[in-house]
Amino acid sequence: MSANSISATAASARWSAYAMVGIGAMIMVAPFYFMFVFATHTSAEIYSLPPPRWFGTALLNNLELLQERLPFWRNIGISLYVALMTTALTLFFCSLAGYAFAMYEFRFKRPLFTLVMASMIIPSFMNMIPTFMLMDFLGWLDQPRALYVPGAAGALGIFLMRQYIGTAIPKDLIEAARIDGCGEFAIYWRVVLPLIGPAMGTLGLITFINSWNNFITPLVVMRSVENYTIPLALRSMQAPNNTEWGALMTGAAIAVLPLLLMFFVASKRLIEGLTQGAVKG
Repeated sequence: MSANSISATAASARWSAYAMVGIGAMIMVAPFYFMFVFATHTSAEIYSLPPPRWFGTALLNNLELLQERLPFWRNIGISLYVALMTTALTLFFCSLAGYAFAMYEFRFKRPLFTLVMASMIIPSFMNMIPTFMLMDFLGWLDQPRALYVPGAAGALGIFLMRQYIGTAIPKDLIEAARIDGCGEFAIYWRVVLPLIGPAMGTLGLITFINSWNNFITPLVVMRSVENYTIPLALRSMQAPNNTEWGALMTGAAIAVLPLLLMFFVASKRLIEGLTQGAVKG
C-alpha cells in the first residue's frame, strides 16, 4: 500500500471520528437547547405542532407564574445552602480520612478500608427507610441538616483522597514536619491540605453537583414546599393536565445555569484530579 493511500485512509478515519464526536455532541446538547427555548414560550406554544425551535417572548411571564406557584428563590437558596454545606463537610472529613488511610499504619486498617469501599456497592434506594427512621428519631425531618449531615463522609470521596494523597504527599515530608514539632492535625492542616488542591477541587465539584441534583433524599425527609430543594420544588409543579411547562422549563433553566458555569470553569481541574488520583492502585 502506497504512502498516499495510507495517508488518505488515516485522514478518512480521522474525519469519521470527528463526525461521530460532533453528532454525539449535538445529541447531548439538544435537550439543554430545547429546555432554554421552551423556557421562553407558553405551554400552548410548546404543545403546538411543530414545537418551537427558537426563542420566544414569554420568559418574564413564565418567571412570574413560577414565583406564583413556588417560593422559587427560597428553594434556590435552600439548594445552595445544602450543596455548600455538603461540599464543605465532605471535603473536610473525606480528606481527613483519606490522609489517615494513606499515611498512617493502624490496626484493622485494611478491613476498615475494605468496609468503606464495600459500602459503595449498596444501592442508594436501600438507604431510604433507614435514613428516614434516623432523621425522624433525631427530629431532623423537614430540616436542611437532614440533607447534608448524612452524606458528610462518602466512600467515593475517601477513596479519591486516599489515592491522591498516597501519590502526591511524600512520607518523608510528614516525618520532617513531625521532627520540627508540628502536631498531627497541624500537619494535616498546614502541610497536606495545601498540596492536594486538584483532588479537593475535583471532589468539591462532584459533591456540589450531586447535592444540587439530589432528588431522592429530599423526597424522603422534606415535608414543606418552603424547605424543598430545587429539583423537588420543580417536580411539585407537575400535575395531571395542569402543568405549566413553560414556567417549569424556566425554573429548570435557571437551576441548571450554576452547574453549567461551574463545569465550564472547573472542567480542566476535574479531569486533572481524576486522572492523577487514579495513578496509584
